Amino acid sequence: MAFDNSCFLVIGAYGGIGSVVCKILKKNNANLLIAGRDSSRLEAFSNELGCSSFTLDASDFSQMDSLIEFAIKTMGKIDGIVNCCGSLLLKPAHITSDSEYLSVIQSNLTSAFATIRSGCRSMMGHGGSVVLISSAAAKVGLSNHEAIACAKAGIIGLTQSAAATYASKNIRVNCVAPGLVSTGLTKTITNNENALKASISMHPLGKIGSPDDIASAVVWLLDPANSWITGQTIVVDGGLSSLKTRS
Repeated sequence: MAFDNSCFLVIGAYGGIGSVVCKILKKNNANLLIAGRDSSRLEAFSNELGCSSFTLDASDFSQMDSLIEFAIKTMGKIDGIVNCCGSLLLKPAHITSDSEYLSVIQSNLTSAFATIRSGCRSMMGHGGSVVLISSAAAKVGLSNHEAIACAKAGIIGLTQSAAATYASKNIRVNCVAPGLVSTGLTKTITNNENALKASISMHPLGKIGSPDDIASAVVWLLDPANSWITGQTIVVDGGLSSLKTRS
């Protein structure tokens, strides 16, 4: 990977996947701006990385516009944007409240749309790359995933449409769809022995994912060496959504 003099913005940077993406980019000499909702976590992580940060609600269009303006002011340009914002709700539709549903849509799909809306506008003069995070739950029917499946399937559709819209501007738009990954977001599953065992059995490779598994795919899509790839959903899920190995 060659990221010297490249400028990247990572939103949701201090989470399990986002933090690994940031560390890989910094290790490969990229200029970096990180963003997220929790100002204290963001400040601590920016100090660790030695980069600037910006606190925002990524589902707020005006705040996203301000973030992009700050990124250009701070780094001079934006070559790539990664949106790792998200949430997890495991409930059947009939007991999902209005507020729970709207929260899932806002944190996942609306933040992704806001990233495309503001971010692609900023890269239309020189091109760039946007990577969003979907989920294997958007590719295969999983019980009790209705709200998150809606949001993450929307991100796949958004990825494909935006990739078509901005291809002529040399802006690539792709997304990564993970299976179950061990992060703070999924600890209610991974910290429960029975739930974890059941989840592992659903993945044909016999294990759940790590943040490194997903981050490596994200960074691969950012790499200029892969500049002929756009409109794709890279599924990194241990075979969950495409294989059946157990009866």
